[in-house]
Amino acid sequence: MEQLQSLKNHLLIAMPQLEDSWFGGTVTYLCEHNEDGAMGIVLNRHMPVTFDEICEQLDIPRLPGVTPDILAGGPVSQENGFILHRQQGNWSSTLNVTEQSHLTTSKDILQAIAAGDGPKDYHLALGYAGWDADQLDEEIRTNSWLTVEASEDILFDTPPEEIYAKALAALGISAEFLSGDAGHA
Repeated sequence: MEQLQSLKNHLLIAMPQLEDSWFGGTVTYLCEHNEDGAMGIVLNRHMPVTFDEICEQLDIPRLPGVTPDILAGGPVSQENGFILHRQQGNWSSTLNVTEQSHLTTSKDILQAIAAGDGPKDYHLALGYAGWDADQLDEEIRTNSWLTVEASEDILFDTPPEEIYAKALAALGISAEFLSGDAGHA
């Protein structure tokens, strides 16, 4: 089956048929999408973990008042942290998705965030969303996801609880008009 064009730097908006799955109601930012598969970070699902707990577990000193929300980045490797950020910085392990969005997995960025020296705009997530080769392409063909190119505004300036509606609005769609039937918005 022919692979869709790369959706790197796009948002995946979960359609109604995913409502009973882990991805129900989510928006996922795709950091990678190629012939080997796809990888992304869910932007609008919170984890019941605090930044203080993460810093304590990793023995990272934290300034009082540094309390970012922790997102459930996806169902894969939820014991691993992923920081999606706007400012590039000089971190040990960073994937540059675009010139304005970067994904870092190294402890040095967590230490900088805890010290108040990290990137200004970021999302801290535990876990990621991953798809095998052609798996995401097939899910898109069967109407499980809508896609829209990501914008910095949605990625970094929109609160997580508003991302789903804002991503749909970028397509000119409102959630109440979504259908789970293939071929229908």
